[in-house]
Amino acid sequence: MDILIYGVVNSFILLLIAFGFSLVYGISRLPNFAHGAIYIFTGYICWIFIHKLHVNFWFSSIIAILLSATFGLLIYKLILERIRGMTMNEIIATYAIGVATIEFFSWLGFKGSTYSIPELSDKTIFIGEVPIDIQRILIVILGIAVVIGIYLFTKFTKIGLAFRGIAQDEEASLTLGINSDFIGTIAMSLGSAICGFSAILILPLGNVVVEEGYKALIYSLAVCIIGGLGSWAGTILASFMIGFLQILTAMYLDPKFQMVFTLLLIIITLIIKPSGFFGKQKELEERV
Repeated sequence: MDILIYGVVNSFILLLIAFGFSLVYGISRLPNFAHGAIYIFTGYICWIFIHKLHVNFWFSSIIAILLSATFGLLIYKLILERIRGMTMNEIIATYAIGVATIEFFSWLGFKGSTYSIPELSDKTIFIGEVPIDIQRILIVILGIAVVIGIYLFTKFTKIGLAFRGIAQDEEASLTLGINSDFIGTIAMSLGSAICGFSAILILPLGNVVVEEGYKALIYSLAVCIIGGLGSWAGTILASFMIGFLQILTAMYLDPKFQMVFTLLLIIITLIIKPSGFFGKQKELEERV
């Protein structure tokens, strides 16, 4: 029961962290390597508003999420829009922005375990005989809400349908009058907002430290590579695969091996099925 409950919770943590990355890539084919920086940026901004400006938690959280969306928008408008289509340049540029952002907060002195943001609830309940805090239950509930909300948004709204059009066939969408740069900007903002939202939910379980930004990026890449870049179904499946693998590793081996096995799973996936479980990239036999 411990494995089942905490495996599900850990899976939704990974899903929330990776969903924004998957959304942006799935729509615009943009590999946002600044994803981890946006994640930790949200946590630090929320902490600053709460502890330095003495703003209440809810308002601080909303401001932090809006600023993370703005951060994503600026990355696209100032940089990605000019190098769109040059994949290596996109990776290098976003990774450089991410590292610079994370190290900037480190330079400001945001280190150690003194930085934390409050939980939405500090109560604990029992499921059977297993204790679990309300914060983790909210992560599962709100994780489901995010996935359903994005699905409905892309299914029944004009911008959402434009998302689907660009994702399926960008050239055909352009002939129908859909502005790919506008959609890319909105997708980047929305993906960054989801990343920020996940930070507000997940970071209270630990501390706001710069290492969490790098971990968020690695976990996002792991989930998306294993599930298949751009595949939302693959993102969900891979989140559960990695989520349960990490819980089993922590319970039967040692928590420090969680990252090792996550990276090992990436390598195995790239060897066996390079496009991921639900990916649509060309396989090796199609390229030679």
